[in-house]
Amino acid sequence: MPFSVKKFLPHLLVLIGFIVVSLAYFSPVLQGKEINQSDIMHYIGMAQQQKEFKAATGQETYWTNSAFGGMPTYQLGARYPHNYIKSLDSVLRFLPRPADYLFIYFLGFYILLLSLKVDFKLAALGALAFGFSTYLIIILGVGHNSKAHAIAYMPLVLSGIILTFRRKYIMGFLLTAVALGLEIGANHFQMTYYLMLLVIVLGIAYLIDAFKKQVLPHFFKSVSLMVVALILAIGLNATNILATQEYVKESTRGTTELTINPDGSPKEASTGLSKEYITEYSYGIAESLNLFVPRLYGGGNQEDVRKDSEIYSFFKTIGATPIQALQEAQTAPTYWGSQPIVEAPAYVGAVVIFLFVFSLFLLKGRLKWWLVGGTMLSLLLSYGKNLGFLTDAFIDYMPFYNKFRAVSSIQVILELCIPVLAIFGLVKLFNAFDKDENKLKALKWSFAIAGGLALIFLLFKSVLFDFVGANDGYFRNAYGQYGQGFVDALRADREALFTQDTLRSLILVIISAGTIFMFLKKKISQNAVIGIFALLILFDLVGVDRRYVNTDNFVSSLKVQKPYQPNAADKEIMADDGYFRVWDISTEGSRKPAKAAYYHNSLNGYHAAKLKRFEELYDFYISRNNMTVLNMFNTKYIIAEEEGEIFPYKNEDANGNAWFISELEKKESANAEILALDSLQTSIKAVTSYKDLKSERFEVDIAANITLTDFQPNALKYKSTNANKGFAVFSEMYYGNGWQATIDGNSVPIQRVNYALRALKGPAGKHVIEFKFEPQVVQTGTMISLASSIVFGLLLLGGLYVGFKKTDEQ
Repeated sequence: MPFSVKKFLPHLLVLIGFIVVSLAYFSPVLQGKEINQSDIMHYIGMAQQQKEFKAATGQETYWTNSAFGGMPTYQLGARYPHNYIKSLDSVLRFLPRPADYLFIYFLGFYILLLSLKVDFKLAALGALAFGFSTYLIIILGVGHNSKAHAIAYMPLVLSGIILTFRRKYIMGFLLTAVALGLEIGANHFQMTYYLMLLVIVLGIAYLIDAFKKQVLPHFFKSVSLMVVALILAIGLNATNILATQEYVKESTRGTTELTINPDGSPKEASTGLSKEYITEYSYGIAESLNLFVPRLYGGGNQEDVRKDSEIYSFFKTIGATPIQALQEAQTAPTYWGSQPIVEAPAYVGAVVIFLFVFSLFLLKGRLKWWLVGGTMLSLLLSYGKNLGFLTDAFIDYMPFYNKFRAVSSIQVILELCIPVLAIFGLVKLFNAFDKDENKLKALKWSFAIAGGLALIFLLFKSVLFDFVGANDGYFRNAYGQYGQGFVDALRADREALFTQDTLRSLILVIISAGTIFMFLKKKISQNAVIGIFALLILFDLVGVDRRYVNTDNFVSSLKVQKPYQPNAADKEIMADDGYFRVWDISTEGSRKPAKAAYYHNSLNGYHAAKLKRFEELYDFYISRNNMTVLNMFNTKYIIAEEEGEIFPYKNEDANGNAWFISELEKKESANAEILALDSLQTSIKAVTSYKDLKSERFEVDIAANITLTDFQPNALKYKSTNANKGFAVFSEMYYGNGWQATIDGNSVPIQRVNYALRALKGPAGKHVIEFKFEPQVVQTGTMISLASSIVFGLLLLGGLYVGFKKTDEQ
């Protein structure tokens, strides 16, 4: 097959350019530094035990005892055998983190535009517009790596789908399969779900177009190929998908047996998360205008308003030193929208928005409508409770929609669609077959809309906006006699930020419109237009991105890899080589919830999908330091704080690793079972609503005991002595999928008592009891992944053979 270097060279240069730009933006990685991401700090704490286990044994553990009393590691970076799609992902992300994600942003979007037959120069321009979209940079700053990972592969999935619809069946099928495999492998199912919604919109647009053109057989052939590609992609990620599907039913994302809240009030019936929790982060309808003006609503929760701000002046007037006043000015709470926390505005770019509007007047057909449809669906759903009828309909009737929170994050779809349509505005501008008068008319309208909107904001800001935040009342009270003065200064700075950024967007719109006008008047060339817009987009987006993610976010690699330092309490507890749990209620523990998990087997932790039964016990009892429940989890140490000093309180009443009970009481419901724990003597009695158990009494010999003799995250061994048949309770979280129990090597069923603990019925005498976590789902998934990889490999070889053969025949 003849290879055209000349044809490939421009793409190679573009890829090299993407590498350079990615490393330039995150330049500290070249010095060996790493970005200090809060979520990654929590992840490192949660995953430390499994990391140490693998280093010591060379094996993977799929259970950790370090957090929440114990949980599977499926969502904590577990590695599975024969996961070759993960290996491909590692090859593609060869740059240091987080430059690797930025590079994939660029690469995927570039391929998407090429699949839409866009010239490579404009495709590269579009990639910059997408990759530097503020939200996509912000999530890298805070450590939402899996989210960034999934977003990065979205354009690649769309590329495969579009190529298939363009009758590039072999290439489209293979790219769709591998891109979907990478997308699913990113392990952020919420982002993948949002991509599915966009694909549905795209499919509807292509279906209508196929019906009009009477090419429905081609449409259904393409869809059939995509279905096969999807099955293959699922197969490549089978272990992760099956394990997650199994776990989600037992996690906080699944259903609950409880019908009451901790305060006794009726619990809202739901098969997923509560509506209140899902819509907690709902985008304000007017707030969505910050897609065009970054700090229209004040920016993030903490903004640097600098020395010339009213906040700085306010603190100086009440006696603060210049350094103190500057520190306050650097963390001013300027955001005044309705969301609880906002790191930064989801800014798409004034230049990109202008080109998007320009394209709306020039572009026609299915491309325009699926991109506009995706944009509008994304925007409307991001409003959450602010557009309750639509959100409620999706929560109630759209499968799995109620499994995901933070509805505002669906704006990633419009952040993908808008740059695509914006680039097609330039494609139409450069199209010699389109009339210049139509282009000029589109320019006038787009300038009037974008520029006029910014001008209206500037002229009527005091009428349209009040700059009052939801927390201003809190600030007014918190600062006492100075409260009103602080709030007045804060509102003045919000208005100043509003004016600065609105004027900034207006100027960028004027320059953008002027550039197009000069081209239409034949004053500048096409390449000059591309160059000017490249500079404008970089100035616009990078300028805003740098406010929130910059070199200040980077620290030494050692600090990232070892984010926690043991205090005196941690050191004292670690000197105890026993097996027990720790509950950290110190101030440091609340600020660093995964720290205890880094050093101990703890009840603390940080994760969005912990086991449902533990979360419910936490809400009912653990958060209130109920000693009955803490004792049954063998909480030997409680890290507390008094007058600023952190110390370990040794709990002498902890039940131990396992114990025999004298009475088991059957409760009629989960409600009754959990309520009974409030004052239950868990060392001698247990309650259950487990279907296989009934009320029963047991004779407990005074010498009866169970001793833990060996412990690993995924395996526990006990020696048991009892003169009578007995019932043993273990201070371990019950999880019915994967834990296997044996007595003297003979398999026995694991029971559930005290709402969340494991229990066993045991014969009289001396015995060896073992628990091992050997999930069947991992074994099944591994075989499916291997088979799928072989099938895909054969299809890839076949596709390459056909491609070579066709080329040779031409």
